[in-house]
Amino acid sequence: MTPLSRRALAVTATLGVVAAGAFTAPAAVAAPAPAAASAPLLAPYYTELDLTGDAQVTTADLAVLAENIGESSSDAGWAQTSALDLDEDGTITASDLALLSERIVYDDGPFEIVEADAVAMQAAMNAGVLTSVELTQQYLDRIAAYDKVVRQDGGRPLNSIITTSDVALTAAAAADAIRAEKGMTSMLLGIPIALKDNYNTVDMPTTAGCGCWNDNQTTTDATMVKGLRADGAVIVAKASMDEFAINLSSQWSAFQPAGTALTVSSPYDTTQTSGGSSGGTGAAIAANLAGIGFGTDTGGSIRIPSTYNQLVGVRPTVGLASRDGIVPLALTQDTGGPIARSVLDAAVALDAVVGEDSGDPVTARSAGKIPESYTAYLDGDSLQGKKIGYIASMLGTNATTQRLFAEARATFEAQGATLVEVAAPEGFAAIVGEGSGSGPEFGHDLQNYIDAYLNPAVTTRSLLAISQSPNIVPGRATNPYGTRAAVTEEAYQAWAGPEGTHTQQLAKGKQIMTALMNDQGLDAVVYPTGNPYSTIGTNMRLSPNTGLPAVTVPMGQGIAGEASTGGVNLEFLGRDFAEGSLLGLAYGFEQATHARTTPANYGPLG
Repeated sequence: MTPLSRRALAVTATLGVVAAGAFTAPAAVAAPAPAAASAPLLAPYYTELDLTGDAQVTTADLAVLAENIGESSSDAGWAQTSALDLDEDGTITASDLALLSERIVYDDGPFEIVEADAVAMQAAMNAGVLTSVELTQQYLDRIAAYDKVVRQDGGRPLNSIITTSDVALTAAAAADAIRAEKGMTSMLLGIPIALKDNYNTVDMPTTAGCGCWNDNQTTTDATMVKGLRADGAVIVAKASMDEFAINLSSQWSAFQPAGTALTVSSPYDTTQTSGGSSGGTGAAIAANLAGIGFGTDTGGSIRIPSTYNQLVGVRPTVGLASRDGIVPLALTQDTGGPIARSVLDAAVALDAVVGEDSGDPVTARSAGKIPESYTAYLDGDSLQGKKIGYIASMLGTNATTQRLFAEARATFEAQGATLVEVAAPEGFAAIVGEGSGSGPEFGHDLQNYIDAYLNPAVTTRSLLAISQSPNIVPGRATNPYGTRAAVTEEAYQAWAGPEGTHTQQLAKGKQIMTALMNDQGLDAVVYPTGNPYSTIGTNMRLSPNTGLPAVTVPMGQGIAGEASTGGVNLEFLGRDFAEGSLLGLAYGFEQATHARTTPANYGPLG
């Protein structure tokens, strides 16, 4: 019996619907409490059949439909009732009841953790099939079984996790208690989250991937972490990262012998890096070692691991989510965001972490620009009628990437969107040619974090001291650390100050790309995030060098006979604070392609 048929029987039995289609008023409805209005799931699939006006489908809607069981197209009031005929057979039957029940976040079918999304987890927990404690333990078991174990001949361990939480199961039990008392209060209630290890957490050290900061236990959470915990998320682990987010190789020295480091591997091919700097988050989420992940992106550090590991990554508008309590690299471009296996998960996660925060004044820009829920944009028909542009020079020459982009074009057309080539605007070369702020800004911004948050037990309290420590990734003492420690305050201000050249170029870049989209009537600009296990020219710089948001989503993989079987993502760039519409476009593309695959060596535990 399938989960749907099981659910249909459960619904009909509960509501007293007999096989013949007769209806007896239900005495009681044995189902979970509806989601709290303060934490809605507004994705149209879960709201468009709402019959009671509360923007969600619950057992109350089933009761409304059940009252009309037996009515048919020959009845006088059919014009008002026909909207309930979901299977369009001319009669209101138990089949319509079963179809409506699919829109409830509730399912008593078997639960499989591999590739489970937030809705599947919530549905199972609402039904009592699963508890958050059990779900969290399953992820901890998968970390123990898979993360430091070689699973591929000639390959490496994933090395995606630095620390697991000693209190995750306690947090999960608290989430279960909330569900028992109040129902599903949030779409993140009880869902295990892995954070890049540059997010401050009160229950695990924040090492930024460096052995020199093993003792950095902070007394507060990062603001984004506070948002996750407020929604009932369970912080299960701190994911590995390229030390201090410097490179794409995701090498880290935290809790390793002095003079040694580990490298994060892609679960699709562990001879390859998982990308960086949020490589641990990318590998962990791709291998299903946590429900949803978070990374940070300065020049590509969310989007590169996403494309290497067939994931959805969101680089938000600078100012949408607070960076307070996150170890910085370059605050002119730094931003934190979700890395997930689906667009829906990314939208749910983004809901929890956005908003104004006095600890990061740039977030004042977000006032009045945040929707009730980013899930409201997730419509499978979102591409219909949209005009999307691309710049030919951003496609590169890789055969796999070109093939996949051609297939993406066909998908857009099939979904009713128009994909048009647009000329690179004047000033475009300067946008993508502008360097990252990680050189001139790192020492300055890192010192501010050190002064505000670094545990007093940590003795490496400057970038210069870090460069002199034996507990760092080998080969980084002089370059990049020593070189960047030598940047003067005058050089910093000339680059990133209010009148700095970098500051001015980023503002100009935003103006140029926004004008391009406005002048051409574009809903977004798209381009490949990278090639299989490599980048494409300066594509990664377009979003950070304009401050505009970008969402990357799997586009496909290489095939036999091509140079690599690795994945390639498609990236959507939009206007300031247009995360909602970008997630909608990405969702439409995702639902039309279902391009993500599951790493073969990291399936269900035996």
